[in-house]
Amino acid sequence: MVDTDKVARAIEMLLEGIGEDPQRPGLKDTPQRVARLWKELVAGMDKKPEEIMTILPLEDYDELILLRDIPLVSICEHHLVPFIGRAHVAYMPQAKRVTGLSKLARIVELEARKLQVQERLTVAIANDIMKTLQPRGVMVVVEAEHLCMTIRGVHKPGTMTVTSVVRGLFRQKPATRAEALALLTSGRR
Repeated sequence: MVDTDKVARAIEMLLEGIGEDPQRPGLKDTPQRVARLWKELVAGMDKKPEEIMTILPLEDYDELILLRDIPLVSICEHHLVPFIGRAHVAYMPQAKRVTGLSKLARIVELEARKLQVQERLTVAIANDIMKTLQPRGVMVVVEAEHLCMTIRGVHKPGTMTVTSVVRGLFRQKPATRAEALALLTSGRR
């Protein structure tokens, strides 16, 4: 649970620490706005994947399902700045264990709304799907630009970090993995 009063006090101290006057007209409401922003940015900390993922048992489908280009924003736990990108999620359901497509996007959103690193985000999405859907396999690829590389340090805007996790059939059967990767990259420039 986010303590917005505590966050607002911390932002007021931050403003003072960088030499600003938190009471000047342009900054007077900033601590409260930033506290509300952080409550939204880390909203996934209080949710569980089981609350999101539902099974559609009437659907008897056991072939590849892939969602690509699911937008995401997460917060780097090292610098407290965003990384922004997209996730691609593929799974091979067991018969009668299909979920609604929006549920996969919601799992990405749930996991993205936490302080973390991209590698852990990718693993968490795959683990959530494996645990809740119990599919025959899962593949998750996350591509993101990290603002800690863009606005500080090395200053390399546009650099994309790509992480992937494979479970089940995607690890055991190279042809299944290749099919998913081909679908993921088809039509791209």
